[in-house]
Amino acid sequence: MDLEGKVAIVTGGARGIGRGISLELAKRGAAMVINYLQSTDAAEDIVDLIHGHAGKAIALRADVSQADQVEQMVNAAIDTFDRIDILVNNAGISIAKSFLEVTEHMWDVTVDTNLKGAFLCSQAVAKPMVEAESGRIINITSVYGIAASADMAHYAASKGGLNMLTRAMALDLAPHGITVNAVAPGAIEVEKHLQRASYDRTKAAKSVPAARVGFPEDVAKAVAFLATDDAAYITGQVLVVDGGMTAALPLRQRLNPEDSYSESMWYLASR
Repeated sequence: MDLEGKVAIVTGGARGIGRGISLELAKRGAAMVINYLQSTDAAEDIVDLIHGHAGKAIALRADVSQADQVEQMVNAAIDTFDRIDILVNNAGISIAKSFLEVTEHMWDVTVDTNLKGAFLCSQAVAKPMVEAESGRIINITSVYGIAASADMAHYAASKGGLNMLTRAMALDLAPHGITVNAVAPGAIEVEKHLQRASYDRTKAAKSVPAARVGFPEDVAKAVAFLATDDAAYITGQVLVVDGGMTAALPLRQRLNPEDSYSESMWYLASR
């Protein structure tokens, strides 16, 4: 129980990767604030699940791209648990679309959620963290923020920006005892993939050097490590959790020129 006594907010924490992170942090003893926007039933379900294992959890609805809603969420979390020790900026949106077909609305929604949302939430929790002289901020980015893909320019820009925001925040907050890191998932199987008749786990695994797809638990364990005291001297880093996919990609493209990057990199963020 290496997070016993800690309080964690996970944005987009009710579904997909966020759900895995929420459960892992709760298992390690953290009191959980599960943020959601539309997944009311899923948020209530995970709160009930945590309570069923003698944990502490509440669900708070907020659009992370709206400053007033973020402030209300953070204030409610502090009112309930008196503190915030960990923030996981997981809420995200992805819309696969050719660059020439991306609308201004698609761009705004993607960047506002993935990048602006992380900025707003981080700034809101950083203020009480500075007073406590301690804190962990962990951003969920993506391998798309490191290696570009066709049909994902707007998403890649938001995640690449989040990687750089991670590094910049780390510099500003380090003197206050706050670490800021990112976890960049690769091919992670979440609910929406299983709902597609075309999804084939075995086929998807062929693009991964580790010979398997990842699961939310794989990302969650990396996040949990960065949230513990074991990672106290790590800040400003982007930890890639992708089974070696990005390391092997240039070679794979040369060996299999008929396979597009977007086909091999089938992961789309599902929060």
